[in-house]
Amino acid sequence: MAEEDSSPSSLRYPAWQRAYEAALLELDRKKLLERVHTAEAVIFNRLQALVQIPDSPEHAPERQAMEDALNALRVLKRNKLNFP
Repeated sequence: MAEEDSSPSSLRYPAWQRAYEAALLELDRKKLLERVHTAEAVIFNRLQALVQIPDSPEHAPERQAMEDALNALRVLKRNKLNFP
């Protein structure tokens, strides 16, 4: 199985996926919470930007990807940072 290339050109939604990926890959617990908060903020900002655009099917995959990312960040916080 080939490794995924996470260079900026390979990210489908680099505006928020870089911060999300940084949170997922952070090994230092002291930095993890900051990275998670940064990723959540970047994703929420993008969601706010999409709210300003009339609902269109072309943004549905990105919205779903952001929902999935936020769910993964919640799991990360619960499992690695002992959030309830």
